[in-house]
Amino acid sequence: SGWFGHDMDAESAEDDDENRTTYPLSYVPPSRSYRTLNPSLVPTLRASLPAYDYLRSLTSGHKSRGPPASQIYEDPRNEHILAWIGAPGRGRLVPRDTASVSPWDSSVQGGDAAWEGLRVYNGKIFKLERHLKRLFKSAKALGFENVHTKEEVIDAIFRTLAANGMRDGAHIRLTLTRGEKCTSSMNPKFNVYGTTLIVLAEWKPTEGATTYDNTKGITLITASTRRNSPSTVDSKIHHNNMINNILPKIEANLAGAADAIMLDLDGFVSETNATNIFMVDDGILMTPHADACLPGITRETVIMLAKEVGIPCEIRRISLAEFHAADEVFTTGTMGELTPVTMIDGRVIGTGSRGPVTAALQGAYKTLPNRPGWATEIPPFSNSRTLEIL
Repeated sequence: SGWFGHDMDAESAEDDDENRTTYPLSYVPPSRSYRTLNPSLVPTLRASLPAYDYLRSLTSGHKSRGPPASQIYEDPRNEHILAWIGAPGRGRLVPRDTASVSPWDSSVQGGDAAWEGLRVYNGKIFKLERHLKRLFKSAKALGFENVHTKEEVIDAIFRTLAANGMRDGAHIRLTLTRGEKCTSSMNPKFNVYGTTLIVLAEWKPTEGATTYDNTKGITLITASTRRNSPSTVDSKIHHNNMINNILPKIEANLAGAADAIMLDLDGFVSETNATNIFMVDDGILMTPHADACLPGITRETVIMLAKEVGIPCEIRRISLAEFHAADEVFTTGTMGELTPVTMIDGRVIGTGSRGPVTAALQGAYKTLPNRPGWATEIPPFSNSRTLEIL
């Protein structure tokens, strides 16, 4: 039989044999020795690994494992940030180069987790309560058990921001996994340790290498991958199973575009691989139904702002052709806020620059963090000369 167990005819088999490099069925490198660890030595290994890992991090081999820091960190402070990781009552702050989750964690085993993105502006976390509400709704929909309390999550966020000295210009990736399993499996009954909380805060401007240009705008393409419908994986759950988004992002990268528009199973526009999307036609703001996309928090905020500034807004099915011919198009998301789109699939949108409706909504959005009730104040930080932050 041939590849994948399929039978081949004799002639093709002979041709294949002539061109194939053969190897022994069982090849063991002669210079290697494979040893069984005596269980009695496991405590010694556990005790010595932290020191070993630290010393290894100082070696030239570790430091040259990728591009130099100056090439990969938009903000050099991100090289030495601390992240919060742990189960309920067992979380702690760890340096970036030693941060990890268990190979038995559900996020590793099956992308089984929920997440939120938070923005820090001038000593405040924007719409923290709304994001936490969605996080816990996602956890409930996924059937998580022994979940961190809201108070634990907020405390971990404040501890992480304080340890890193972050009060402005930061973005937080907040992840809640189903937790560590007692054995490798996708079965939730083996999750016996409670959820795992990860608070990853980075110095990240709203416009930069990892976000978008909110003045000049961006280019989009249309992805070949369709957006999941509620009949498969419901996007109302803000889950980490994101291959449906990653594949279109790869398409966009290869095409030299910022992101890719994703259509639903009926061929109507849903969202991009990373953001919700709006268009303007004859002064009317429009955005697709959230049937096959995440009903984003920035999306709902823009709909509210449109009403506030007197811009009529429609939520309906929208075809790709309507976006191609729109007067204005922009995307929305917590990380990048409102970003104008100047080209889709080679079609110039409007005048090819940011439109007046987009600019007006961007201006209104910028005022929100300073409005009462829109953001949560971050407590004052104190300087510590000890490791009591841990």
